[in-house]
Amino acid sequence: MAPFDEQTLSPWLPELSRAPSLLVGFSGGLDSTVLLHALCRLLPPHKIHALHVNHGLSPNAAAWQAHCERACHSLGVRLKVEKVVVAAAGKGLEEAAREQRYRAFARHLGDGGLLLLAHHRDDQVETVLFRLLRGSGPRGLAGMPVRRPLGRGELLRPLLATGREALGAWASAEGLDWIDDESNAGTAFDRNFLRHQVLPPLVARWPDLDRRILRSAGDCGDSDQLLREVGAEDLLRLGERSERLGWSIPVAGLCELSPRRRANLLRTWVARHGLPLPGHRQLAAVLDDLLPARDDAAPLVRFGGGEFRRHGGRLFLLPGHLPPVVDNADEEGCARSLLRDRPPTASAADTSPHRLASLQERPPAEGAVPLRWRPDDPLALPDGFTLAATVTSGGGLRATPGGEFEVRFRRGGERCKPAGRAGSRPLKKLLQEYGLEPWLRDRIPLVFVDGELAAVGDLFVCAGFEAGAGEPGFTLSWEQ
Repeated sequence: MAPFDEQTLSPWLPELSRAPSLLVGFSGGLDSTVLLHALCRLLPPHKIHALHVNHGLSPNAAAWQAHCERACHSLGVRLKVEKVVVAAAGKGLEEAAREQRYRAFARHLGDGGLLLLAHHRDDQVETVLFRLLRGSGPRGLAGMPVRRPLGRGELLRPLLATGREALGAWASAEGLDWIDDESNAGTAFDRNFLRHQVLPPLVARWPDLDRRILRSAGDCGDSDQLLREVGAEDLLRLGERSERLGWSIPVAGLCELSPRRRANLLRTWVARHGLPLPGHRQLAAVLDDLLPARDDAAPLVRFGGGEFRRHGGRLFLLPGHLPPVVDNADEEGCARSLLRDRPPTASAADTSPHRLASLQERPPAEGAVPLRWRPDDPLALPDGFTLAATVTSGGGLRATPGGEFEVRFRRGGERCKPAGRAGSRPLKKLLQEYGLEPWLRDRIPLVFVDGELAAVGDLFVCAGFEAGAGEPGFTLSWEQ
């Protein structure tokens, strides 16, 4: 195993010097201590910021934080500390702590900044083996990438080719002081069990185990890259379309692909938009249940990073989960909306027949308070959308001088007559006719002028409220 010193990082020095900001994840343990001290030998300490995430899981958490504060002070490095609350919530304590840690990293990472983490070669071996036991595919078995996007910047692992033994030898030779997390000695956590109980006998039998595992990880990385290229080509052929919320592809085109290529395309599609990948069960729910669902259904499959929905012959990918329709009433009313919005597929691991849910019409909001609106200014709606108006002439919503503009949401039973059409119709039918996605129909802002329904989002203006030839008007836009 090659020895380590600060010059091991020299290939990264030009990039580190150019970066607008450098943030080092600093736990105070051996690995991050070596990384921070080596960086301070190569770069001015004032250019480096360290971030210590205090999980509060150990009785020694406060002492570790104090140690990190002293270490950074002695180096002249500015330290940021963030305390997080870790709740396992069915994921396990290790995974929950990891999620909170990376969220903290992303929050503190500036535009174009670099986050440096001290993961090393032994960590990579443990990661690949751990993911193998979890049933990961080529992407997971490729291990941790040397770099990847994170928040507004990028994550970098400059020690990934260096072994733990080499880091320890350099730290001891330099007289460095570091923390030993007492939990690392136990075997309650899966990674510790692998480290202490599984890997030692394997290494005793196959001394070059790390080389073998990392070679396989490299092959898996190559396979994953090939799968991404194929998925990108398939996605290009299908023709992704940006939607009012999220993106969509034609179901018919997707179904022309083989089952394996369908699943690969979905993974590629999700990754393209920077969302966490769905698991095998969620992909199976999309391919086996959502795609062949009947035409009049509004099927939904949720995964950790978003939602798949189907409507009008297209498959939709929505980022995150749709927030409830908040009717700016009281908190109790908001909670009722949230409960109404929750589908039977709330659990990402659910494999019951209820993992596929038909989205039902939401009961009308009760106690909604109209939102006053001046069309000169964009209106931020409670669910994250924005309603804006552009001044025009001879078209759009008539600019009624002295008129009182209000925005409301559907309560049920509304009727209106779009300009240029004969007869009024129920708003519910009109929204279907205009092709608005079902999950947006109770979110569309209804514009009232002097108490009368005058426009429905940016879909249409109601008869009697359109601007005539030469009259000032507003062109409405409703988007996220």
